[in-house]
Amino acid sequence: MIPVFRPKMIKEEILLELEKIFDSGWIGLGPKTEEFEQKFAEYIGVKYAVGVNSATAALHLANLVLGIGLGDEVIVPSMTFVSTALAPLYCGGTPVFADIEEDTLCVDPADVEKKVTSRTKAVIPVHYGGHACRMDEIMEIAHRHNLYVIEDAAHGCGGKYKNRMLGSVGVMGCFSFHAVKNLPTGDGGMITTNDEKIYNDLKKLRWVGIDKGTWDRSAKKGYSWQYSVGKLGFKYHMNDITAVIGLAQLKVLDEHNLIRREYAQRYDEAFKDVSWIKLPVEKDYAYSCRHNYVVKVPLRNELNGYLSTKGISTGVHYEPIHHFKVFGEVKADLPITERVWPRLLTLPLYPSMTEGEFDKVVTEVIMFGRQKGL
Repeated sequence: MIPVFRPKMIKEEILLELEKIFDSGWIGLGPKTEEFEQKFAEYIGVKYAVGVNSATAALHLANLVLGIGLGDEVIVPSMTFVSTALAPLYCGGTPVFADIEEDTLCVDPADVEKKVTSRTKAVIPVHYGGHACRMDEIMEIAHRHNLYVIEDAAHGCGGKYKNRMLGSVGVMGCFSFHAVKNLPTGDGGMITTNDEKIYNDLKKLRWVGIDKGTWDRSAKKGYSWQYSVGKLGFKYHMNDITAVIGLAQLKVLDEHNLIRREYAQRYDEAFKDVSWIKLPVEKDYAYSCRHNYVVKVPLRNELNGYLSTKGISTGVHYEPIHHFKVFGEVKADLPITERVWPRLLTLPLYPSMTEGEFDKVVTEVIMFGRQKGL
């Protein structure tokens, strides 16, 4: 099967560096995690980065460090992975769902403002598919209503809003290094920020509240067994195995994103005269890292099944998450989200995609339309 996603790994460098840390005996939270954090922060253009074990952990800690709690509302889109809205729930807060723009599938700033109440404390814009949300408008709304902005950049590693990297605009940015993401390490995540207090608090919260991690105590100032636990924290920290993979993948991130962009442009060209396919867009304020290639089509489920019989995997990103029982009987006024999602289909897109795989996808999608008389 041609997959929807496939990670491209820099195997030789990763294996060499893994051998070094295995020989050193230090594979937990240590010097390579610190190095990855520093280089990732430099890449994003922020002062600080905190490595964690997933983007879900990143989102949870981002809400937690801002004091989101019982009675607080956090505005999120429903067109996202469920972790975006679970994060405020973990803290006792309430996710409030805002509608999206039909073309970009990113949260609509106008609807964000409509959903603001006296209980709203934060907004989590999701850079869907690596395409930037309209951050100037979102930040202006947040400023007027005294709200925090947490960027969900799980899709957005390497993408830009105007001249700024995604994850550098809000008070924090949350990234995913899951196996299918643009910077794949198998799993893992990162939180970026320019706020020193938030940074110091996050380092403690990701390591069960401990004020001095093992590496800080053993390698920098001579071994000391003493530490303190001042806050309730979680076992969310990154390890040096993940960090070694991340360091290697970071070096080729821009190169791999360019390949994604080239294939996306080729899809655009191949389908430009196919009237029944609505193509993804890239606005002039965005540089998309093209995490996925999502088209809008009639007969979505039939096309999904047809392509599967031809050896081509596709996906749906996403069924609106407010449909899920975990959010109870939430009332969400999201007409665009509800209208658009039954037509969404994610086609294969990844840096190691071959010419033959690309041609097969294009050919079979067009063939389906001809057979259906579309």
